Amino acid sequence: MPNTFGHLFRVSSFGESHGIAMGVVIDGCPAGIPIAITRVQDFLNRRRPGQSEWTTQRQEADQVECLSGLADGISLGTPIALLIRNQDTRPQDYGDLAEVYRPSHADYTVQVKYGVRAKSGGGRASARETIARVAAAAIAEQVLEVCLPALRVVAYVSSVKDLTAEVCEDEAVLCRASVDQNPLRCPDRALLPQIEQLLRDTRAAGDTVGGTITCLVFGCPAGLGDPVFDKLNADLAKAVLSLPAARAFELGAGFASCRLLGSENNDLFVKKASGIGTLSNRSGGIQGGISNGEAIRFRVGFKPPSTLFKPQQTVNAQAESVYFTPKQGRHDPCVLPRAVPIVEAMTLLVLLDHFLRQQLVRLPVSESVMLRHDCVGSPERQD
Repeated sequence: MPNTFGHLFRVSSFGESHGIAMGVVIDGCPAGIPIAITRVQDFLNRRRPGQSEWTTQRQEADQVECLSGLADGISLGTPIALLIRNQDTRPQDYGDLAEVYRPSHADYTVQVKYGVRAKSGGGRASARETIARVAAAAIAEQVLEVCLPALRVVAYVSSVKDLTAEVCEDEAVLCRASVDQNPLRCPDRALLPQIEQLLRDTRAAGDTVGGTITCLVFGCPAGLGDPVFDKLNADLAKAVLSLPAARAFELGAGFASCRLLGSENNDLFVKKASGIGTLSNRSGGIQGGISNGEAIRFRVGFKPPSTLFKPQQTVNAQAESVYFTPKQGRHDPCVLPRAVPIVEAMTLLVLLDHFLRQQLVRLPVSESVMLRHDCVGSPERQD
């Protein structure tokens, strides 16, 4: 099902960018968990458009409504349905796009796949779809706070074009509050003036720019993930690469490790106060597809937004060559600031799903023995 994500904690999103509403149905949330809808609203406010000059100026309240699954602030174990109504839609802004395939957009590929497409706002391919993921992640984080209270997920803008931030990634220093101190969500204050000037110059030229987001998971226990197809890093990569404009994923040292010798790259095991750990963390907290207890660290690369206000050659639905420039519209010159909470959201969804799956892997010894006895018969009957 292409609109559903997860195995045990299943998230199904619905709605189009310029439709009546966006929403999500969450199936698999454990019963008895305290859930505050105000926390969901807080999550949505962090990704809401129009927060600064660096994001799209679409004005949406993004007010969440809970339709089912909670009673007196407690999860019932039944599907949780959340709805966010669209308000500031302007389909007239897209009137000149009905028969034109915008460069690097999903217009052509969606048309080929389905034979029809939502021509206003990009439909399901729009970044507005991610509001459903963020809403679901707000529920996931509240479940994780009960199950894994030490776990914390924080992401930040680590580069814009060729400007790279220098950020202290110490668990005691890096947090969402420190990241959100500026609208660009880059903790390197010394670099901010250069990034701001780059964005102003890029926007003035009618162009766009991309960059990277770094995400860290502190307090993740060892043992999450599977060693073959459902590796934790593979699922994290799938999760974040499913985001609009995401183009690259790098775990730990990533491509830099490809230039090292094995003796230079290996993370050596040592005894720590908390148990077994590693001296370095080039593995990014995941080895053999399974978390090792160190901080999980990965980077996501985002391309420049495809909508830019410069003439570009393309074709229309009749395959005729045309030049295209949007007459109007509200678009991000850079997706990175608003993508930070979305990267965190996808990470939270993966972590909770793998935590719930892990609970099915290791049964208590007495239950394991009973299960084996029921499957193969009593010892007296074995050959």
